[in-house]
Amino acid sequence: MALAGPGLRRASGTGPSARKRGWPVLAAVALCAVALAAYLAGMLLHRSGQVLDWYDLNVYNHAGLIARDSPGRLYTWQLHPGIKFTYTPFAALLFAVCSLLPWAVLRWLMTVASLAALAVTLWLTLGALGWRGRGRAALLAGIAAASLWTEPVQRALHLGQIELLLMLLIVWDMCQPDRRWWKGAGVGIAAGIKLIPLIFIPYLVLAGRLRQAAAETAAFIGTVVIGFAFLPHTSAKYWLTGYFLHPGNVGDVSSLLNQSLLGLVARAIGSVRHATPAWLAVAALVAVLGLVAAAALDRAGRTVAGWLTCALLGLLCSPISWDQHWIWVVPALALLADTALRATGAARWAWWGLAFVTAALLGAWGPLPLGEVYPLPGAVQPISSNLFVLVGLVMLAVAAGAAWRVHRAGGSGQRRPPGRGHRGYLMRRPISSVP
Repeated sequence: MALAGPGLRRASGTGPSARKRGWPVLAAVALCAVALAAYLAGMLLHRSGQVLDWYDLNVYNHAGLIARDSPGRLYTWQLHPGIKFTYTPFAALLFAVCSLLPWAVLRWLMTVASLAALAVTLWLTLGALGWRGRGRAALLAGIAAASLWTEPVQRALHLGQIELLLMLLIVWDMCQPDRRWWKGAGVGIAAGIKLIPLIFIPYLVLAGRLRQAAAETAAFIGTVVIGFAFLPHTSAKYWLTGYFLHPGNVGDVSSLLNQSLLGLVARAIGSVRHATPAWLAVAALVAVLGLVAAAALDRAGRTVAGWLTCALLGLLCSPISWDQHWIWVVPALALLADTALRATGAARWAWWGLAFVTAALLGAWGPLPLGEVYPLPGAVQPISSNLFVLVGLVMLAVAAGAAWRVHRAGGSGQRRPPGRGHRGYLMRRPISSVP
């Protein structure tokens, strides 16, 4: 069966056994087709704006128009009361180029590009985990079907968010062979658009990837320089007045849709101002523990688990992590499925269970969180209001546990064999119980 030997290259063959091994691919492709058809049917059956309204894309488009015609208004203009543009001047330049397209073309182009980004992200992640051929295709189709019906992916598509494209840029960069001197620059460009990927710099340093950390830093600085070159006054306002340090510019930080540690603490305390000191302490502790775990996993050859743990830290520690920002569930499901297929016995069922529960808890069951619409008992309300954060903390604990087991086994200091990319190394190294 195609899924029985992840990462192994098989002869294509034309005999009966080869045809039998093809059924998982056909089943997964059929499942993906059904999921996509159901999504498109929902789009057609609901009135305009319910499935896709491109709200955030509209913000990007307006910001691009302002950057072209009146850049001095970029960080004072409000699309709606309390909603300001918070992306970097470099991002505004990119949006200015996109705003040259007709709106009808731009919105559907973003939707198609986002769906393609989801598929390519999975393809790259599975390749980095050592999958090739039919097994890779089957897993991609199956996980894409599940991912399409998660809340973060549907919200990102609904709003026309840039998140899926930024995730693809980061994953593509992280999956490049280590020998490429510019590896890390893609993450730096992503950070130049949205600052959260800067968390990859300390991760890369701790993992011993100093050249990649330098490439990310240089690329990020390059985006800042480009911003000052084309939008000098706007860049000065953004970088020199501390504008980028005010999360409230994008809405209510304590909103139920903000699934970050700051949102959790602010809802618990009842005040964003009073929650900030506690959040800084908690976020610093989580960041240190998470970065150490991510670096340990990377040094042991588990590169996908390493950079995925780092991305998870960005979601947890960022002041704002709206539900659509949690699209990192897509490569996370790929990693969980890979780990399950490499495990044996009860461990395999445990990993499949974790993958199923993760997809279910982040599923598109209705407005997020459930407590926003459906009245829940008082004891359950804090869980439903912080569901994504709690899932993220559990996944971080799993990663930390894996890193600890690697350390106890004496593998935390091992590096990949010289001259081999991480793909070949992972392909030859079956994983039984560690992601």
